[in-house]
Amino acid sequence: MPITLPQTLPAFDILSREGVMVMSPGRAATQDIRPLRIALLNLMPKKIQTENQFARLIGATPLQIDFQLIRITSHQTKNTAAEHMEEFYRPFEEVEASGEKFDGLIVTGAPIEKIDFAEVTYWDELSRIFDWTQSHVYSTFGVCWGGMAMAYHFHGIQKHLLEHKAFGCFRHENLAPTSPYLRGFSDEVLVPVSRWTEMHRDEIEAAGLKTLISSPETGPCLVEDESHRALYVFNHFEYDSGTLKEEYDRDIAAGKTINVPKNYYPDDDPTRKPSNRWRSHAHLLFGNWINEIYQGTPYDMAQIGR
Repeated sequence: MPITLPQTLPAFDILSREGVMVMSPGRAATQDIRPLRIALLNLMPKKIQTENQFARLIGATPLQIDFQLIRITSHQTKNTAAEHMEEFYRPFEEVEASGEKFDGLIVTGAPIEKIDFAEVTYWDELSRIFDWTQSHVYSTFGVCWGGMAMAYHFHGIQKHLLEHKAFGCFRHENLAPTSPYLRGFSDEVLVPVSRWTEMHRDEIEAAGLKTLISSPETGPCLVEDESHRALYVFNHFEYDSGTLKEEYDRDIAAGKTINVPKNYYPDDDPTRKPSNRWRSHAHLLFGNWINEIYQGTPYDMAQIGR
């Protein structure tokens, strides 16, 4: 089954060319089924790239997905055209006022991880969004900084600044092979990592959360927060093959001190083309998440949160 996207959204043509089934809202309205409503709260500067990455993953499941884009009301992006934001994104205040509900919400990362949570300019609104999910979203997926922000908001778990950026592709251990979110996962998983902060496993589990995937080098990766119907992933299953290269090239061009991303390029040689070794697990993770939503979410969306 396809993912429903506006035909003018860049992801529509990109995913169509990749073989992902996409459908316009008009055509979807003619089908006598209830699609899952999945929203993306996009906090990343490169909004179109991020839209494509997540739409690609959630559009690969057998279910029809109605994909919605949401932005912070109080924050104006400087890196994406105003016309794109106006046409495809709805401010949270509008969504909140409508009273509508969602089967799933993805909260992306943001390049502000060195800033204390309370000092983030839109923290008050983001906190309101997190609280809103408990009555208006069946399951929430926080990614990188977004996941850390949710863990802090709901449980007071602190993030810790690293001496050096965790940057590259790191091997992770599958700690919960019987978890429904890890169906089909190997015992070891390679995951792209790009962050300056971490959360500690002992503090996560002291708060009653469950670590599902972790790395000896970079710490917890995937955490389940059953009490808030949420998953937190601190790394980047959604990254394209060249995303780490783009980040590395950007920092080199800006004259910043940055290590070659570990275990990413063949022989760690940045002149060689990197290969994607995490794509299958990315599709498994998001497919399992959507399946769990499908199995549990009410058919009558008005019942979500009750």
